[in-house]
Amino acid sequence: MLDFPPYANWAGFGSALFYVATLLPTILRVVFPSTKTTSIPKFLLTQRRLIGLMAFLLSIVHGYWMATKRELDLLDSQTYWIYCQGIFTFLIFTILAITSNDWSVKKLKKNWKKLHQLTYLAMFLLIWHVIDKMWGHWTWLTPFALLMIGSITLLSLIRMMRARSKLVK
Repeated sequence: MLDFPPYANWAGFGSALFYVATLLPTILRVVFPSTKTTSIPKFLLTQRRLIGLMAFLLSIVHGYWMATKRELDLLDSQTYWIYCQGIFTFLIFTILAITSNDWSVKKLKKNWKKLHQLTYLAMFLLIWHVIDKMWGHWTWLTPFALLMIGSITLLSLIRMMRARSKLVK
């Protein structure tokens, strides 16, 4: 029987949901070209920064509630080893949130795009984080989270392969 998820898990799921929403416009445009003109990708694209910041804020809430619930000792190095995937994902989200503005785009130029490619690393870390932390005590929310994150990761890989094949041609 699957457990009912605690509030911290809801915050983590919400963060992942908003994160996936930031990735969808580009992925849909490349993998499913017919969606270019539909309203959902256009809306997500125009609101991408706001949605990304909402994902970041929910990740802060998730981390805070989990640290409080588990009474984590932040002075113990084992804590950082146990939660490394979540910490690294959060650091990537922090960098993306800080640089998600016009000023950063202007100052970093080509490096901004390279920096924001960290989002692809975050996808894999997020899958690892959910599997590792929920292993053996899934809630009914866990399969939906894994399906959502796994699907967007698979679609991202398809997008990258298509982009690479265009470069080869």
